[in-house]
Amino acid sequence: MNDVDAKGLSRIKVTPLPLPGLTVLTPKKHGDGRGFFSETYNKQDLQALGLHTDFVQDNHSLSAQKGTLRGLHFQTPPKAQIKLVRVLRGAIYDVCVDIRHGSPTFGQSAGVVLSAQNGQQVWVPEGFAHGFCTLEADTEVSYKVSQYYAPEHDKGLAWNDPALNIDWPLEAGLAPVLSDKDCTYPVLSDLPCFFEYDASAAQIK
Repeated sequence: MNDVDAKGLSRIKVTPLPLPGLTVLTPKKHGDGRGFFSETYNKQDLQALGLHTDFVQDNHSLSAQKGTLRGLHFQTPPKAQIKLVRVLRGAIYDVCVDIRHGSPTFGQSAGVVLSAQNGQQVWVPEGFAHGFCTLEADTEVSYKVSQYYAPEHDKGLAWNDPALNIDWPLEAGLAPVLSDKDCTYPVLSDLPCFFEYDASAAQIK
């Protein structure tokens, strides 16, 4: 874990996940009798960590039912997106799958619980398929993206591909709540090579 201090104004706890480039960020919360204040995004702090991008769009979703599953989504180059994902209300199990050909962790996934309470965020680089399953009803998720939504580059990966071996937190015997679109995506073995692994781009300070 590393901390970065930007002029004493904020600190971010950084926890790399097992897949190169995938990182959990936990901004510090300043609490008092009124509640808390947290600087949830600071470009200067992230650049000091080697996390460089210009976010152009914020997305906000509400999932009414526990067990709603959204994913696994990504956009292809030249409209590939870096994402910064956090939860405003409720909790999710957030999952990323490495789809960068040549990566030492190609086809592997990593998951982390994000909640309004823990304040954690996931930095998702280009070359990952991303999705989440809600752990509570009425969960709201917000995420920044580095490219505008581009329908012609909007792709996905089957959430239930056996090769991915993702342990989605679904109650026994219950199917997830899915969109029709999320039921149509291919498995990893049928996915074209959209991304090539760049070791230098997968490092943070």
